[in-house]
Amino acid sequence: MLAASVSAWAQTTPQPKSGGTGADQVLPTVEVKASRENESKESFRATTTTIGKGNQELRDVPQSVTVITERLMSDRNLDDFRDVLRNTAGVTFQAGETGEEDIRLRGFSLGQAGDIYSDGMRDGTLYERDTFNVDRIDVLKGSASMLFGKGSTGGVVNQVSKQPFLTNQNEVSYTVGTGQDNRLTGDFNVVTGENAAFRLNAMVQDADNWGAEQKKQGVAPTFSWGIGTRDEFSVGLYYLESDGRPLYNHPWVINNGHIVETVPAKNYYGLASDHLNTSATYGTIAYTHRFDQNSQLKTQLRHGRYERDLLASAVGFCNGVTGNASQRAACPGQQIVRLDQVNDNTVLSRAPKGRIGVSDTTQLTSDYSGNFIWGGLKHELLTGVDFYQEDAKRNNAFTTGLTFPFTKVGTPNDGATVADTRGNPAFNTFDARDIGLYVQDMVSIAPTVKLLGGLRFDRFTASYQTPTGTSNERSDNLWSPRVGALYQPSNWASYYVSYGTSYNTSGDAYQFTPTFGNDQRTAANTPPEKSRNFEVGGKWDLFENRASLGVAAFYSEKYNERNLDPDTASTQQLLSGKRHAAGMEFNLAGRITPKWEVFFNHTWIPDAKIDESNQVLAANGGGAQVKGDRPGLTPKNSGSLWTTYLVMPKLRLGAGLTYRGEQNPEGSRAVTADSFVVADAMAEYTIDQTWSAKLYVSNLTDKLYADTLYRGFYAPGSPRRVQLTLKAAF
Repeated sequence: MLAASVSAWAQTTPQPKSGGTGADQVLPTVEVKASRENESKESFRATTTTIGKGNQELRDVPQSVTVITERLMSDRNLDDFRDVLRNTAGVTFQAGETGEEDIRLRGFSLGQAGDIYSDGMRDGTLYERDTFNVDRIDVLKGSASMLFGKGSTGGVVNQVSKQPFLTNQNEVSYTVGTGQDNRLTGDFNVVTGENAAFRLNAMVQDADNWGAEQKKQGVAPTFSWGIGTRDEFSVGLYYLESDGRPLYNHPWVINNGHIVETVPAKNYYGLASDHLNTSATYGTIAYTHRFDQNSQLKTQLRHGRYERDLLASAVGFCNGVTGNASQRAACPGQQIVRLDQVNDNTVLSRAPKGRIGVSDTTQLTSDYSGNFIWGGLKHELLTGVDFYQEDAKRNNAFTTGLTFPFTKVGTPNDGATVADTRGNPAFNTFDARDIGLYVQDMVSIAPTVKLLGGLRFDRFTASYQTPTGTSNERSDNLWSPRVGALYQPSNWASYYVSYGTSYNTSGDAYQFTPTFGNDQRTAANTPPEKSRNFEVGGKWDLFENRASLGVAAFYSEKYNERNLDPDTASTQQLLSGKRHAAGMEFNLAGRITPKWEVFFNHTWIPDAKIDESNQVLAANGGGAQVKGDRPGLTPKNSGSLWTTYLVMPKLRLGAGLTYRGEQNPEGSRAVTADSFVVADAMAEYTIDQTWSAKLYVSNLTDKLYADTLYRGFYAPGSPRRVQLTLKAAF
């Protein structure tokens, strides 16, 4: 992986007792599993990561990694996966046309969530994720195709699922909050044998959200046996369903090039018949065999189905860009160009946006990690194979025959409905498969110096077919190298330099369609985009080993970005574009004193530019970004701060800030969303050994700000929310 993986077995196994056997060595591994469970539950600080293949010390990873522990997610009520990313430096969001947020990291797209993983396996892109079964979330910054294959240009996000462990422990939590929010979760771990345990996580939530209602339910049972022994097995199921109404967007007005938010964040102007229904269902089988000499082979097999059904209202003023020309022409009311023109009688148009999609995926990974001495030097080897197969069906514009009625600013959530007369969708189909082989070795050439080298080969093939039978196919053979060096003069300091690459195939976002956009061009004949990342940094353990600090400088560059061929724009694209982002990352997590704990992460990108592009500057100076522009969705500063203090033995107080600098929507170079800072606060009281209560207030000042952006509208950040949580641990 980013550094040679050392398994939990390898990191903690002592020498056998005199006269002992291999069986004598397995019990301490159980202690490690418990300590990792406690590390995530009891601290903001993480010392290990599973962002790639196996477990590693963070100090051995020569790239920036931000770890969001279960304790941090619990403190800040980060129940929605997107809220976790909103509190992660360098992350921004494009409000997608079909309701799926296109996540950006350091300004580079994560492929509409294609670079989101679960336990090291690619996660489905269609469903609304929840954190009820997540132990921690690791965010790796920079190119990482050597480990993950296609995508991973800005980085990779890995969700680590909760696993059974050898202690009886249960927890039930109930939260009630504004917006008629009710959420109940349960986490039950039961030891069923000498080295076996069953864990069940479950969740149900019902929130009105002032009209943008959401109902969720999820369950995740996992049974493991052989825990901590030479042969460990695990079988798990996961089901999550989310039904609700999406707050698709709000309209804006522009004042001197700056976005002016127009209506309160809680106002819902969609129809009562709008819906966003998603689900994820998958099963996972895992087997780990631990060899002698600190080596292990871990194999995982997963099969699942992911579904999304969206029918939403894109809301706009009469002169907005939402809706088609005939709808805007028919819209009664005045043209809105200033905020003072907006009042309760201002008319809003509602244009239908619909999407339906289904994906069936099968994945297999098998990773070997081990240490050995060769040539008088210590080698930490990681090698493996992974296979990915996806059969996808999509209709991204499923609105045929629908017309939505107008509404007014003063009547949010007016209860209007429209019958769904669309019939059955006509699907485009996209079938993709990838097989990857990789090997990496970290060599200790001196007690304080390690050299890292890795190489991956991928064979990616995909086909696309329209309902009329028109089809495209493409195959790519791809090589991904990675090199690095680490200098570790002490057990509390590590310095590194690294270089890695990544690539984005034409099929990353189902782009093989023969009619791509309005100009009939296709991406099927376009080779993969390629990127590279240079990084130099250091990681230190501070405050008597209670906290960790990481600082890094990076240069990320996509050096052959897709652009339209100016001579044959109607038929093909060229890899003629180029962009880069350069800056620094800062991460601090842990206890400054035994009572004072801090989590801080910040990304500073002073230099970001589109270096080459075929995009022509619009006559009015607007339109999409052109050569020399700063890329959209790339603020100079972004990050999050959260800190708590134990003011009394039973009372802990917390406060935090989330901030993002000004940025442009992608495709709107002359439009700027202003910077914002949002403040949160918490008070937690431990009643006794079983019960605790927590009051959490997010967005204390009820600030109205543009959170996700598109080139004609925005979606606001969440309004002020007050939540009270009662928790029982037994």
